[in-house]
Amino acid sequence: MENLHDKRKVYEISQLLENQIKTNPMEQFRDWFLAAQEHPMISEANAMSVSTMESDGCPRTRMVLLKSYDWNGFVFYTNYESRKGKAIEDTHKVCLHFFWPPLERQIIIKATVERTAENISDGYFHSRPFGSQLGAKVSPQSQVIPNREFLENKLNEMTIEFEGKEVPRPENWGGYLATPYEIEFWQGRPNRLHDRILYELQEDWDWRISRLAP
Repeated sequence: MENLHDKRKVYEISQLLENQIKTNPMEQFRDWFLAAQEHPMISEANAMSVSTMESDGCPRTRMVLLKSYDWNGFVFYTNYESRKGKAIEDTHKVCLHFFWPPLERQIIIKATVERTAENISDGYFHSRPFGSQLGAKVSPQSQVIPNREFLENKLNEMTIEFEGKEVPRPENWGGYLATPYEIEFWQGRPNRLHDRILYELQEDWDWRISRLAP
């Protein structure tokens, strides 16, 4: 077994103090997200993990791309019949996670989830490249398939079928809006005394702000 005890770095780029933060976590997210987008060493600032709870009681995590965000929450797209989609339909909750190592920052978001309106899913679907549209129709996401050729053959067939035509959005594919009720901002600090600021949504729709021990 490889010993990884000495695999560590010192976090010292920045800090996160109470007199620096916004009162609304979506504003704080916007500031951090824009900084991540502008950083030359971060190629996909909108890459995030989505964790769901499966029927066997074990969480499952995968990477997806955030496609929009506003005061209401965070929007991503997927196949509603995938393992991710089925878990969401069962619990209507997810945990989102952003990690930007060059900034020594991460954000953990607990949220309730609902499908976006069909016109929003339609609009995004038809903004995607032609090949990505076909990919959504071709792939029975999370299902067992016989081999790679199964997908490639279906893609070739649909490329011919829809050449010069509008590709209809599959009914089992679309967007989810994740509405946060808890957001934690983590900033790496020296000596592992990291800054952790937690926002919790209250019954009056205000946000309670707390500092957590690292």
